[in-house]
Amino acid sequence: MHRTIDFPNIGIHLKSVGDHITIFGFDIAFYGMIIGLGILTGLLIAAAEAKRSGQNPEDYFDLAIYAVIFSIIGARLYYVAFSWDMYKDDLLSILNIRQGGLAIYGGVIAAVITVFVFARVKKMSATLILDTAGLGLVAGQMIGRWGNFFNREAFGEYTNSFLAMRLPVDAVRGSDITELMRKNMETVKGVSYIQVHPTFLYESLWCLMVLIIMLIYRKHKKFNGEVFLVYLLGYGLGRFWIEGLRTDQLLIPKIGLPVSQILAGVLVVVSLALIIYKRIELKKVEKE
Repeated sequence: MHRTIDFPNIGIHLKSVGDHITIFGFDIAFYGMIIGLGILTGLLIAAAEAKRSGQNPEDYFDLAIYAVIFSIIGARLYYVAFSWDMYKDDLLSILNIRQGGLAIYGGVIAAVITVFVFARVKKMSATLILDTAGLGLVAGQMIGRWGNFFNREAFGEYTNSFLAMRLPVDAVRGSDITELMRKNMETVKGVSYIQVHPTFLYESLWCLMVLIIMLIYRKHKKFNGEVFLVYLLGYGLGRFWIEGLRTDQLLIPKIGLPVSQILAGVLVVVSLALIIYKRIELKKVEKE
């Protein structure tokens, strides 16, 4: 397998990009290492925000133990549920996540459920926890998307745009290659290449922007949970656009529509409606 990754229109040429390191004969995937780095970074950001806002950071370290476990399970189940044909004949492969196969919305759903259960047990405000942990969540997503870079996955359709990414055909899954990519395929010295949208990069940069907006917005929030709604709104807008570019979409069975794109659109509408509704209600209260 050829290991090059190129961004020809900006002059970046990486001759050898592996997807793992080997220690004492055991392969450790970069994907897992990057996901771990994202989780750790997100936890530290959440703990720092808890301290800043007068909460106990230790509560967030306790929460992380459960949230990380259930989020990974949720992300995997979401992915498997909408990619069942890949796993139905080899159920044990469901347990192998080192090569990818985690869907962020599945992780978010599981994390939110975990937060509400944790808050109820600890007698804390679930919405305040979501505001605090939401900053860490989007930061973790920003970092975690780079795992897709090393796995050469989660890319978009053919493009010759400024940030176009070129990959050897033998380094990607055949199911992710579209007819348009094949029509524009190039062969250099016997090696065939496709050129695609680096959607992992788009989403990473989008998450950075959402994080900055959340950090600014938190000083102006009117109610607990508002910052998390801003996350759902901001991330959803980007995900709706980016998901439309990807060639590995998870589709709703028999309907054939991309589930994450539909979910993103719904969350944008619902979160925006809730922010507007809550702010109007608070203004009414202030006038009384």
